[in-house]
Amino acid sequence: MPAEHRFNHTPFTVMPGAPFRLEDFSTSPPPELASLKTQGRELLAADVALLAAAQEKLWATARYSVLIIFQARDAAGKDSTIKHVATGLNPQGCEVTSFGPPTAEELRHHFLWRPTLKLPGHGRIGIFNRSYYEEVLVVRVHPELLAAQRLQTSNYDDRFWQARFDDINAYEHSLTRGGVCIIKFMLHVSRKEQKKRFLERLDNPEKHWKFSVGDLRERAHWDDYTRAFDAMLSATSTPWAPWYVIPADRKWFMQALVADIIATRIDELNLSMPEITPQQKRELAKARRKLESEKD
Repeated sequence: MPAEHRFNHTPFTVMPGAPFRLEDFSTSPPPELASLKTQGRELLAADVALLAAAQEKLWATARYSVLIIFQARDAAGKDSTIKHVATGLNPQGCEVTSFGPPTAEELRHHFLWRPTLKLPGHGRIGIFNRSYYEEVLVVRVHPELLAAQRLQTSNYDDRFWQARFDDINAYEHSLTRGGVCIIKFMLHVSRKEQKKRFLERLDNPEKHWKFSVGDLRERAHWDDYTRAFDAMLSATSTPWAPWYVIPADRKWFMQALVADIIATRIDELNLSMPEITPQQKRELAKARRKLESEKD
C-alpha cells in the first residue's frame, strides 16, 4: 500500500507538554476507519514487509537501534500485536523481552538498571513487553511493593513520582542521543472489552493458561490505573520519545496502526544500504574472477 494511504498518527499521539486524559482517547477505531478491516489487513501486511526491509538497512548500517515499548492493561493484546508486527522480522536482529516482577538481584539496583541490560545494540530491534514504566504504574497503584527496593524514603508523594518521571525522561533522552529510536505504545482497551476477553479465556480450555486470578484483582483497581496512566503519559511523552495511545478494542486496527507507526518512524531515520568503496569494488571483482576460474 502506498505511503500516502497510511494512517494519520497525530490523533493517537500524546502531545508533549499538553494536558492529557486517557478518557479523551477512544478505545475504538475512528468512525471513518471502523469499516476498513480488509484494508487494515492489507496495510499490516505491507508495513510488515516494509519493516523487514528497514531491519535489513538497520543491520547493515549499524548506526541506530530501535526500542519498541508496549504498556497496557491486562488482555489489551500486547502479545498478539508483538506476534503480528514481528512476523516478518529476522529473529537474529530482534529480541523480545517480557518484564515480570523484579528478582532479588534486580531489586538491589536502580529501577533503570534492569532494562539497560536488555537494550538493543546498534543495528538491532528490541521489543519490551511491559518495561520500566511498570515502576510508575503497578508500584504506584501498589506502593507497598516499593518496600522491597530499600529506597531512602518512604514518602511516596507527588514529588517522588515526578522524580521517577524525570529519571525516565533523562534516561530516554540519553538513549536517543546515542542512536536509539524509542517508540512507545499504550494499548488502550475498554473495561467492557477486557471483560469480554477474560470470559473468552475462561470459556476456552485452550486459553485457560492465559487467565490469572491476579488479573481480576488488578481489574478492581481500574480507576487507580487510569489515574496512574494519566500521570505517566502526560509526564513522559517527550519530543524525543512520544507516546502513542492505540485503540485496542479492535485488534485488526490496533495491529495495523502499530505496524504503520513503527514502519514510519524507522523510515524517518533515512537509512540506506552502505555504499561500496572503490577498493571494496575491486575486491569483489577479484572474488568473482576467482570463483569463476574454479573448476567444478
